[in-house]
Amino acid sequence: MTILERLTLPRAATVESPAVPLTSSTLLELFGGGKATSGVSVTEKNSLTMPAVWRAVNLIAETAASLPLHAYRRGDKTRTPLGSGQAADLLASPHPDLTPMELWSIVYAHGLLWGNAYLRILRDGLGRVRELWPVEPWRVKAGRESETGTKVYEIDGGAPAGGMDLTDKEILHLPAFGYDGICGVSPIRMAREGIGLGLAAEQYAAQLFGNGSLASGVLQTEQRLTKDQADRLHSRWKQKSSGISNAHEAVVLDSGVKFHQLTIPPEDAQFLESRKFQVEEIARMFGIPPHMLGSVEGSTSWGTGLEQQVTGFVVFTMRPWLTRGEQRITRLLKPEPVYARYSLEGLLRGDSAQRADFYTKMFALGWSVNEIRELEDKGPVEGGDRRFISLNLGALDTPEVADPETAPAPDGEGGTDAPTSADVALNVVTALQKGYLGVDVVVTVEEMRELLNQAGANLKPGNPFPPDEPVAPPAETEETEPVVPAETEGVPADA
Repeated sequence: MTILERLTLPRAATVESPAVPLTSSTLLELFGGGKATSGVSVTEKNSLTMPAVWRAVNLIAETAASLPLHAYRRGDKTRTPLGSGQAADLLASPHPDLTPMELWSIVYAHGLLWGNAYLRILRDGLGRVRELWPVEPWRVKAGRESETGTKVYEIDGGAPAGGMDLTDKEILHLPAFGYDGICGVSPIRMAREGIGLGLAAEQYAAQLFGNGSLASGVLQTEQRLTKDQADRLHSRWKQKSSGISNAHEAVVLDSGVKFHQLTIPPEDAQFLESRKFQVEEIARMFGIPPHMLGSVEGSTSWGTGLEQQVTGFVVFTMRPWLTRGEQRITRLLKPEPVYARYSLEGLLRGDSAQRADFYTKMFALGWSVNEIRELEDKGPVEGGDRRFISLNLGALDTPEVADPETAPAPDGEGGTDAPTSADVALNVVTALQKGYLGVDVVVTVEEMRELLNQAGANLKPGNPFPPDEPVAPPAETEETEPVVPAETEGVPADA
């Protein structure tokens, strides 16, 4: 039994079946399209003629393809992208002709339009993946060998029709959202009616303008005019009414000629206005904020409102598409213990303010200067690998108060990172500010000494501020007999 005979899923209707009538509608359905209720044929390809669909597909596909895609080794807590090896080489150059940006934009465009993307896998003599070649979705039919078997793919009708029968070892399949566990659903076919209405609206608007329905007016006379007379009348009218010099000038008409000004019928004007709703429908269909498709009415285009919409786009629209790609590519790289991951920091490249804020926060949490410079495609600088931490933070495995005299020097640097006098002075000033500017806080001398020692002052127990010169002891005074009050005379001392 061949692979084709083991396909258990029901096949779609074909032109070879006697039960399928050869009409225009059935043929259009078989070849990937069909007429919507509006009367317009909608296919994955001609849907791109609608500007909103084109922009939506282009936005998601090229945003995903432009993000850095790296391979990481499992169990490596440093999360350092692999710079060499089979996985890193494949992701850096997956196609001999197409760049990674070009290849992955095609893949995501296929998924957005057809609901499925297919890549032919080419391996070397050792079975390692070396190249990925995109296959047009309309050429592929996917199925399973059995209910619990592996996937199989018919290319160009399969072997009986001169095509190929391939398996998961030879095809990388990236399905979009679906419900049968085999193929994704075409978003274009699911939204055929909405896209068809948008295409019909564009055609109607084009005919409205193309048929001259927006002529400025009509010259009318009850006299019968020859062609030459009509042309001369039109020429005179145009000469007298056209141009900036004739603006707001009165035109004299004779021989019973009347001018009737034309306007757009109210229903046509309302129809043109309703086209904006179709842009919102396409934005809703692809999960894109309307302002990204050029529809900025009724929503803010600046400030935090826009930022929140962009964040929502990344989290709720881009993330599912990126996760699908990451997981499929990770399976492709097996059995090598690596995984693929997109770097979403690439989305911050277009906003210097967001990048600066992100790097500032990461620097405070332990990133080095050279790590930040690497993300900006800058070379390392001397001393840029040192890491810093805020003074009000400390490691969980170290004592809260460290003795500066016994504190160990940094590894490998022989104590060269000991605080300088300027650092100690700055820390002392900071400690003084915290101690004396506190609200409802009474700081004792001993508490201030400990606070300053924590800052590096290294004061000995006692007065934290010893005077410059010793203070003379108080002068001794002669002892005198205590004066006993008169009323206590004769009373024993221990009474």
